[in-house]
Amino acid sequence: MTRPRVAHYGNPGANTEEAALAIFGPSETVPCATFAAIFEAVAAGTVEFGVVAVENSQAGSINDTYDLLLTHREAVTIRGEFDLWVHHYLLALPEDELSAITVAFSHPQALAQTHGFLARHGIRGEIGGDTAGSARRVREEGARGQAAIAGLRAAELHGLRVLAERIEDNPYNFTKFLVLAPVGAPADPARFALPPVAPGTVKRSLVFSVPNTPGSLYNALGPIATNGLNLTKIESRPARERPWDYYFYADVEGDPTDPRYQASIDELRTHCLFLNVLGSYHVLSSARAESATRG
Repeated sequence: MTRPRVAHYGNPGANTEEAALAIFGPSETVPCATFAAIFEAVAAGTVEFGVVAVENSQAGSINDTYDLLLTHREAVTIRGEFDLWVHHYLLALPEDELSAITVAFSHPQALAQTHGFLARHGIRGEIGGDTAGSARRVREEGARGQAAIAGLRAAELHGLRVLAERIEDNPYNFTKFLVLAPVGAPADPARFALPPVAPGTVKRSLVFSVPNTPGSLYNALGPIATNGLNLTKIESRPARERPWDYYFYADVEGDPTDPRYQASIDELRTHCLFLNVLGSYHVLSSARAESATRG
């Protein structure tokens, strides 16, 4: 089987590339400068898959991803979900010491997630692009006293020294990634290097809108409960073409062999002005999923 081409955000060594390699094993990773570029590459068929972050357990949902799922709904579908346990490391030139570091570059979320560590050590955080790009900057500039907050793969790729390990303020720092594929492309579970957490359970991601009337959202969600599906997430995003109207994004889980699984979606549709299934997929095994299963 040929190695898949997988688009991801950021430089080689970024968290998204780490997620892609965990999901697919040996693969041809294709760095993209923006989330939009990942969707465009998948839609154009220049890559077989895309991997994009959708939510962080500390910072919450990534709105750009939800907006892009709606924009590209006719061309791109969700094929899988994976949780990456994100650890941050302070990386510097091999000759530097922790006590000499005055500034650390990284992605805004990484800086926010390590704020306590930086404050304790008197290090100023500065935005430096994605995590791996910040590591590359430290190596290329070669300035003493500068560091990057990134992952171990970035340290290996750029020959940097790990001055401090796992510096995130909250150890339970997970990022949820979605696997994207072109609409109509064959679904082949063998392309994944990871098994599903629950083979008999399929998640569906939906986007829909309802009339701006009392009880409309309540009526729309009713079929999910009455047909035995599990609503695992719901949130709203502005409908930009209609100020002060909203799209609702929902994740539901159920057994696809149960007739009620499809019936719930059909009934939900009767209460909606608009409904689109963004993808039907398995949640793939991860450190978080395995610990939850054992617990």
